[in-house]
Amino acid sequence: MNIKKISKVITTSLALSLVLSACSDNKASTDEKKDSANKGKKVELIYARGKDDTNATQKMVAAFEKKYPNIDVKFREMPADTGKQHNAYVTAFNAKSDEIDVFDMDVVWPAEFAQAGYVMPLDRFIQKDGIKLDEYNEGALSASKFKGKQWALPKFIDAGMLFYRTDLVKDPPKTWDDLLKQAKADKGKGGTKFGYLMQAKQYEGLVCNAVEFIASYGGEIINEKGEVVVDSPEAVKGLKKLVEVATSDVVPKNITTFAEPEGHTAFINGQSAFIRNWPYQFALANDKSQSKIVGKVGVAPLPAGDKGPAAALGGWQAGINKNTDVPKEAWLFLKFMAGEEGQKMDAINGGHAPTINKLFDDPDVQKANPYFKEEGFVNALKSAVSRPVAPNYTEISDIIQIQVSKAIAKEITPEQAAKNMQKEISSKMEK
Repeated sequence: MNIKKISKVITTSLALSLVLSACSDNKASTDEKKDSANKGKKVELIYARGKDDTNATQKMVAAFEKKYPNIDVKFREMPADTGKQHNAYVTAFNAKSDEIDVFDMDVVWPAEFAQAGYVMPLDRFIQKDGIKLDEYNEGALSASKFKGKQWALPKFIDAGMLFYRTDLVKDPPKTWDDLLKQAKADKGKGGTKFGYLMQAKQYEGLVCNAVEFIASYGGEIINEKGEVVVDSPEAVKGLKKLVEVATSDVVPKNITTFAEPEGHTAFINGQSAFIRNWPYQFALANDKSQSKIVGKVGVAPLPAGDKGPAAALGGWQAGINKNTDVPKEAWLFLKFMAGEEGQKMDAINGGHAPTINKLFDDPDVQKANPYFKEEGFVNALKSAVSRPVAPNYTEISDIIQIQVSKAIAKEITPEQAAKNMQKEISSKMEK
């Protein structure tokens, strides 16, 4: 029988490293793998992703299990910190673990995971089932391709956006200087404690914020030619503004401990007039079961620097562990989740912007996310810029995180941070 190991009932990702030694035993035979989807056996499948503060994942899994009653999907919650989540996957997959079957990947991971042999190519499944890839957002789809093969399917697309309290803010700020002025003026009004919230913890979210500040002043970290160009007047000016905002009195004193969960929790509890976050923030802020600011949230592009507004392009993909013992079931779940039905549920219940383009015109999706039709949302997506493109992105990201964190802590100047990044990233790119 195709029986998953007893350790698959463990739900905490922190236990992952403790069960790796047992991961390679009791593997299903090839014939059993091929037949398991069709014999009505109860098959357990583990789906891993970061923390979901909405009920979207739960509803999507329930809908899938109703459609495929022989497949029991268990949700394994991974760390909210994308860096820790990445490292947990690497630890497991390096040990050829089959403990996870389907998992979410940050938009910058697919090439790395494909190169390392962690994920299963999806081309044969896509061709067999006639998946129409041309219906997906081209940029999101390209992020999941590597060496001519499709290693994941894009679930949703993200871009950094400015969310604000409409009961406190009449017109959203156009520039970073305007933001500082308005945030200072609005701090304390309507029960707020802060003026502005961002992601300033030393992790991937800080890289996204840094990319936005740098690009809004016309700078880049790595250009289209693959050249490291972060030590430029434009990039330095962006870094200076980031440090100015992150060390101002409009943000929490412990802003360097803030990732997405800390920020969105404070915002929906009415503690800030503004927040930089991803599209899911709108749905969360209008969730009556947990938000104190329902119906009082607007969205706009992030403030502009000298060059204009810029939003870090983000999003998540879903792939299949190369060592899964239930590949057919894993594909069925992935196809459902990243397909039209799953993405529609995620857009409605999770507030995520779909990667299947026609869903933006779906009445139910627009009803749940009215700002999908708003100029501010559309313009925010248009201003999206990618994070540095490099085959060893994780190493590049670590360098940016460390140097920007040091600049925020006033251990080094923005100028020195740019010089350090130029030198260290260049050395990594030369390898």
